[in-house]
Amino acid sequence: MAISEKDVKHVAWLARLALTDEEVQKFTQQLDVILEHAGKIAELDVENVPPTSHAIPIRNVFREDEVGVCLAPEEALLNAPKKENQSFVVPRIV
Repeated sequence: MAISEKDVKHVAWLARLALTDEEVQKFTQQLDVILEHAGKIAELDVENVPPTSHAIPIRNVFREDEVGVCLAPEEALLNAPKKENQSFVVPRIV
């Protein structure tokens, strides 16, 4: 999985980075080593490994939604700088 200097220059251009020729050579070598290590993962036998989204089991720690005591609309709008009917009035953003 070799990466070329052309690839590094293209990615630098996409990221709006101005790289010197020395930096391009340095990053080409470093990214080549990184991709070589990442390529070793493809050699692993993962046929019987189930897909997971987390390395350890997790559970949802959020509480259940329950209806509780709510503010009356008049009370919620009490300190609003601008209000109309039962709504906050905010500046239009287009």
